[in-house]
Amino acid sequence: MGRAFEFRKERKMKRWSAMSKAFTKMGKEITLAAKAGGPDPNTNNRLRAAIQNAKSVNMPKDNIDAAIKRAAGKDEKEMEEIVYEGMGPHGIPFMIETATDNPNRTVADLRVIFSRNGGALGTSNSVAFMFNRKGVFKFSAEGQNLEDLELELIDFGAEEIVAEDGEVTIYTDYTDFGAMQKALEDKKINLLSADLQRIPTTYKEDLTDEQVEEVIELIEKLEENDDVQAVFHNMR
Repeated sequence: MGRAFEFRKERKMKRWSAMSKAFTKMGKEITLAAKAGGPDPNTNNRLRAAIQNAKSVNMPKDNIDAAIKRAAGKDEKEMEEIVYEGMGPHGIPFMIETATDNPNRTVADLRVIFSRNGGALGTSNSVAFMFNRKGVFKFSAEGQNLEDLELELIDFGAEEIVAEDGEVTIYTDYTDFGAMQKALEDKKINLLSADLQRIPTTYKEDLTDEQVEEVIELIEKLEENDDVQAVFHNMR
């Protein structure tokens, strides 16, 4: 009885920790989006997408509103968006998007994380050529005719439409993000998420189970860092 209680307590704490980290990252993205394009989601595509993504993980409205207000706050520390590159164990390239008020701290932390997990932080453009930046939109497949949808959305930049596990994923060039977002909204499609991702041009699939675990360990350590917003790699 005691061990079962402790197990449930530990699982609950892990869920709360994961939720807290998600809210923190979503809050940063909302603040950065509002600072870059203004506080009105009707005229700021990035902010509108950030709010939608925050709602998808059940971030409270008060938190969302507070994040928008922080963008105009005089006491708010200036945040920089910096993308770092590195090579993980077994030749796995990494792109790490960060939002930081102290780049010196961030680069030092990332360098330590890589070195302790069989990798090395790289220089600018050391692995960027292995990734393409894409707009990625996800929504429920229920009630959708994919053939009709593809014909309707190709003019708005749809490059690929994939249906899997009850969800539809649309990929666009990053320059078509705003046009596709508006097109889906005009069609009254309720988005589960909409964001810009760095998609690898090729994937590494021949790792052993042990090697996969080593790469996952690096991914988890990077994602635990408070300055890291997103981690991209080519392991599959």
